[in-house]
Amino acid sequence: MTWKPEDGVRGTLEVVCDESGSDGENLTGGNTDVFAHGSVSMPTEVAAAYVQEVRDRIRSPATEYKANHLLREKHRDVLEWLLSPSGPIDGHAHVHLTEKAYFVVDRAVDLLLGDGDGHRDGDRHGDGTEALTLYRQGRREFGGERWRDFLDAANRLLRVRVGGAADGPVDGFFRTVDELRHAHPGTEILERLASARPRADAYRAELLEGPPLIPVLNPLLPAIVHTVAHWSAGGYAVRVVHDRQNMLTEQRVGWIGEQAARAGIGFAGLELVQACWDPRILLADFLAGIARKLASDELNGRADPELIALLRPFVGPTSVWGDARSWASLTKSTESAATLSTNINSAV
Repeated sequence: MTWKPEDGVRGTLEVVCDESGSDGENLTGGNTDVFAHGSVSMPTEVAAAYVQEVRDRIRSPATEYKANHLLREKHRDVLEWLLSPSGPIDGHAHVHLTEKAYFVVDRAVDLLLGDGDGHRDGDRHGDGTEALTLYRQGRREFGGERWRDFLDAANRLLRVRVGGAADGPVDGFFRTVDELRHAHPGTEILERLASARPRADAYRAELLEGPPLIPVLNPLLPAIVHTVAHWSAGGYAVRVVHDRQNMLTEQRVGWIGEQAARAGIGFAGLELVQACWDPRILLADFLAGIARKLASDELNGRADPELIALLRPFVGPTSVWGDARSWASLTKSTESAATLSTNINSAV
């Protein structure tokens, strides 16, 4: 069974989404190091036929199928079929990846060194260049233990809810920065971060007034904007159907619309549904879970080249990714994701 988006009515395109790898605000110490947002666009009856074929091929007694079923070695042929150039989702699916450690660095640098004064609106105020420089330099030069300490301190600084005194995350972050400055004197970006404590104090003080509309550390909302941007490239206004997610309140969906409008992206709204009601969500869930696992394996140097080659056509070029080696493998691109689609990245 085949279907092309052109067969539908041009104007509004319905895209169905799900995510994998959510650890809340604990991006550096959670269960996963990659967040993936998968999306598919096809009629419901076509997706239902493909999901049934997955069931027929795997023949598991499980009532709910997940990506883990396809990732088992004994079902590798099903996984290869799903991702293959002649497979069911070829040309009809997309995945936006977020390397969590780099996302934390990007948001911390933007908060402390960006052009804006506040982040309660969820906007970014820099182009990501300084964050990419710090991320790659830190991993290469600061040593594994010191670099992990910095990432954890940055994560704690940005988290909405942390234990202890209100200024604890600020003290901890700048203590870590000072340790790095002493170990690596003359590092310009560390010197600039060290002088940015007033911004960090202001950010934590704002959090005492109440949680922000858009949590700085949440990768889902910007991922949806990037997803809409991908599907709107053909001149469509994109209507998103998404698996139920508490993060997607009416106010935050409004924020997604504002960011899309700012970047000139067609956005026609968002609806939340339960996965069991829409087989397209199951396909998006399959893709997100598979992509998260394969991308994490590539990031950690244990990837299967054949599977990475099959995943590659689905990976969005504006994914939030800092590691150069794994990014080149995931996309066959020498250009960093951080430098692509500046109008979208600057908005989210």
